[in-house]
Amino acid sequence: MLGWFWRHGPPGPVAAFQRSLTYYPDRTRPTPADSGVPELAPVALDTADGLSLLAWYAPPREADAPSLIYFHGNAGHIGMRGFKVRAYLNAGLGVLLTTWRGYSGNPGTPTEDGLYADGRAARAFLRARGCSDDHQVLYGESLGTGVAVHLAREATPAALVLEAPFSSVVDIASGRFPLLPVGPLIVDRFDSAAKIGKVAAPVLIVHGERDRTIPVRLARKLHKRAREPKEAVFIPDADHADLPEFGLPTYVLEFLARHGVSPPAAGAPTSS
Repeated sequence: MLGWFWRHGPPGPVAAFQRSLTYYPDRTRPTPADSGVPELAPVALDTADGLSLLAWYAPPREADAPSLIYFHGNAGHIGMRGFKVRAYLNAGLGVLLTTWRGYSGNPGTPTEDGLYADGRAARAFLRARGCSDDHQVLYGESLGTGVAVHLAREATPAALVLEAPFSSVVDIASGRFPLLPVGPLIVDRFDSAAKIGKVAAPVLIVHGERDRTIPVRLARKLHKRAREPKEAVFIPDADHADLPEFGLPTYVLEFLARHGVSPPAAGAPTSS
């Protein structure tokens, strides 16, 4: 049976079942004002496969300042991340807060290749507004880190920020089912560990030592494989979703400042 999977990959029903366990879209379509970010305006991102996706955008305070593209995790909707981009708006960065196909009222069904297409549409949107690749900060949260790493390998951004990242979906599954040969069965693999060594941009990884969703060892593996310049902040008391409560935005802003991407944030903690 496993030989068949190696040759042909999982059949359609297996793929559909796996994706139902990977993606948890909320189809609510909120407004920026209701989500605490009235500065952001709804815009449309056009994907190469013909979808028009919701995103929220505000240009940078100064025309030549960089813009941050935020790729969220596997659950919820765009409005749930409004508070996560507040610090970057306040710092004067442009912000493009994205959401995936099948999420936030968008058409389509999420898949690995589909999410890469959605991310490329976001980068193209900024390019069309004069923000070149080297003025774009790619920010991934959890599942979104897999997209951010993939896109940073394709075209080098100003910086790559990874919040609660993983090395690959295979590594996550293998940790949860250590006695089963799960590798050949995984459909959407998001193999960041195999890609991050080809990313030339500065990399920041922030992860909680108490993360019960993505073990910190997977973030350490990813950090080990990244090229210099790279930084990592492993927060002893943080879990998966509470990193902002432990100073995440200030870690990010100081990292960007050190690499010439944005002005520093006052009072930020020192990373390790």
